[in-house]
Amino acid sequence: MTPYDRAHAAMEAEPENEAKRLAVYDRLADAELFLLLEKEPEDENIRPQVFSTEEGDFVLVFDTEERLGEFSDEPHPYAALPGRVIAQHLVGENIGLGINLGVAESAMLLPPEALDWLTETLSHSPSEAQGRPVAFTAPGLSPAMLGLLLPAFEAKLDQLAGIAQAAVLGGVTYEDGHRGHVLAVIGAHEHFMPGIAKAMGEALTFSGLDAGELDVTFLAAEDPAAQLLLEKGLVLHVPEPVEEEVQEIVPGAAPGMDPTKPPKLR
Repeated sequence: MTPYDRAHAAMEAEPENEAKRLAVYDRLADAELFLLLEKEPEDENIRPQVFSTEEGDFVLVFDTEERLGEFSDEPHPYAALPGRVIAQHLVGENIGLGINLGVAESAMLLPPEALDWLTETLSHSPSEAQGRPVAFTAPGLSPAMLGLLLPAFEAKLDQLAGIAQAAVLGGVTYEDGHRGHVLAVIGAHEHFMPGIAKAMGEALTFSGLDAGELDVTFLAAEDPAAQLLLEKGLVLHVPEPVEEEVQEIVPGAAPGMDPTKPPKLR
């Protein structure tokens, strides 16, 4: 099962659980989806195949290449893109998204307004603040709150393999007396910090916690604060990097590969 499959199954088991519904959106946003195209890409332009139904117009995506192949006996052109990118380019087009139709129990139709909401939610960026911690403790969250928060964080932390050493959730007291919670990411390269902070903010948003507030900070492994948090806080799993065969990729050789020229959906 894919991460999206598991989130979808959990939602189906508890259809009234808002957190389970939010998790489905989160997994779709992060997933690499295989988008069915009308024809082979030309330069940087791709044209999704649009299917008209009684419920409206939809483009079709699959969360594995094998499922795309199962959809039809004939080969079809496709583009592999993050779910968030596909949703962003469909905003305002009045076109919905069909996921895994006919090939998996996780099949689902997302209407255009759902994609608009997802894109708007993903556009939010965390705000920067400064504070001097004076004490760290174990996280003061109830088991119910941790049950919402931890799966959302773990889904994001799975993407940090090789770019961070550890992550730990703890309680924090600041010099001005303010208390809260902090997620410390340890050993991350400075280049990745803005993206990690945004990902953790998304985890909080999609966790279903109301009025959630969490500070994300970055610490070097040798920082004394990192050692204190590792002793007192709740250590979260960051996967070890998986060594893969390195293949040389020529920018622009395929749609979406050149970061300066994102694919155009039309």
